[in-house]
Amino acid sequence: MKIENDRRSVMTLDAGGTNFVFSAIRANEEIVEPITLPSNAHDLKQCLKTLVQGFSQVQDALWEKPAAISFAFPGPADYPAGIIGDLANLPAFRGGVALGPMLEDTFRVPVFINNDGDLFVYGEAISGFLPYVNERLKAGGSAKRYENLLGVTLGTGFGGGIVRKGELFLGDNAAAAEIWAIRNKLHNRSSAEENVSIRGVQRDYLARCRVKHEIAPTPKEIHEFADGLGQGDAQAAVLAFQEMGEALGDALANAVTLIDGLVVIGGGLAGGAKFFLPRAVEEINGKFDTFDGAQVRRTELTAFNLEDTEQMAAFIRPQAREIAVPDSKRKVNYDPLKRIGVGLSRLGTSRAVSIGAYAFALHMLDRGNPT
Repeated sequence: MKIENDRRSVMTLDAGGTNFVFSAIRANEEIVEPITLPSNAHDLKQCLKTLVQGFSQVQDALWEKPAAISFAFPGPADYPAGIIGDLANLPAFRGGVALGPMLEDTFRVPVFINNDGDLFVYGEAISGFLPYVNERLKAGGSAKRYENLLGVTLGTGFGGGIVRKGELFLGDNAAAAEIWAIRNKLHNRSSAEENVSIRGVQRDYLARCRVKHEIAPTPKEIHEFADGLGQGDAQAAVLAFQEMGEALGDALANAVTLIDGLVVIGGGLAGGAKFFLPRAVEEINGKFDTFDGAQVRRTELTAFNLEDTEQMAAFIRPQAREIAVPDSKRKVNYDPLKRIGVGLSRLGTSRAVSIGAYAFALHMLDRGNPT
């Protein structure tokens, strides 16, 4: 999708529990100064009024009527219908609020709502990690190309999204890629999110820490402690990220064995990747014990850490060889190594979500499916 030359504009929203940030995108670039308004999360009437006010101010700043509104909003939700359910960080939304239809009635343009994990992976599939990896393969002389991408965001929660051959995969109930709900390898009566999240890293750090903290350090501070900076426990910080990496890798292994595609990681915790990503990739490449005492690979795939120079080179390096066709003089190429790569966002999480929202709206409009 060549969205960088598209002249249609789309109004967007970054919806947080405290503030709403409104903007607009054309040709893959932000074209208005972002407008920040308090979300009024505890008052539904005021919250909806704020949404109309913010989009109205953006529309007034545009030279022409926007083609659509497209943004990420927390779930649970019926995203295709534009109905928001019971939100934890926006408590005014209870019992189902038809947000999309309300905005369509107000602004007379199509409205598209998704969750941030979906839009993150869509942006990375169009303009970020997926084309980056395929360009590296092309430059390295490999014939291999990828069309499928799993994206995960690591932050307050553990979010996900899937793109399959250029299409965002939402599922029959708009509930696909809810990776947070995979069982936690380390605490098997809990979800993976209990370890793959800010609260998980903070909890694991404090449990091991030999330094007294009046309040829980932020993930950025824990990352700095792991680097030997600041007044923290470096060993506890490294182990906290590694434990997150183990839980993350187990969840990713379960996901990629079904999806068979590249994996891109974003979110606030991605800054600690050098501490957790090697452990996560090691977990994907782990083994299962069989009942007769043997071991088997847990997936058919070999995962490579694409943030590691040597592993990137090995991932790109062609390994195809010619094999003879039985009862024929003909030969065909065969590469026995089924490989996937795991790496970090090439756009930054926020920009990937914005590009994903913009591209999704244009894609739906071009399909003639405006709602």
